[in-house]
Amino acid sequence: MRAAGYALGLALCLTQALGTAGAVDFSDPGWPCIQRKVEKLSASLMWPAPVTRTPLPPAANDLVEVLSLRRVSLREAEALIQTFVEKTAPVDDQLVGNIFYGVFENLSGNRQRLIAGIARYSRSQIALAARIDEARVEMAKLTGEAKPDFDRIDKLEEQIDWDERIYRDRSQALTYVCETPVILEKRAYAIAQLLLKHMPD
Repeated sequence: MRAAGYALGLALCLTQALGTAGAVDFSDPGWPCIQRKVEKLSASLMWPAPVTRTPLPPAANDLVEVLSLRRVSLREAEALIQTFVEKTAPVDDQLVGNIFYGVFENLSGNRQRLIAGIARYSRSQIALAARIDEARVEMAKLTGEAKPDFDRIDKLEEQIDWDERIYRDRSQALTYVCETPVILEKRAYAIAQLLLKHMPD
């Protein structure tokens, strides 16, 4: 019953999180992603059981580090958790909970650093867009003069072409980067779900 209740709570949290994934965050006009900006995740929403934080044994610490790696598939993660539980049995809810919190802290830390990087990236794009606009204004002004400075106009045109190419390339890369915080959030939920299966009744 306890595990079933935790799983239900987890499902509700995940539904809520995914429901905001396509929402634009108007509270931060500098945030470039379609996904809502949520700087900090709540571990208690993913893991409703109370956990007293205690140091983990080496084997559990090793499991935390492996489960935190995105390259480790959820299927592999499930097998690793099962193997750990079989070797460590019996496990209690505090051990399982502390393993989750260890994974959560790793993923959450990576996610926060990524969000900070996206914000810096966005400011760079905003500055580049302003530079392009200023160059266009100057070029239009020079073109309208009685004796245009064609050398300057050529340089501005070259600068605009280069800056626009960089801006487009960065924008395309940003589409992928913006998805990564959501991927990390989903992984935290998924790892929680896998671990909850091994909570004692």
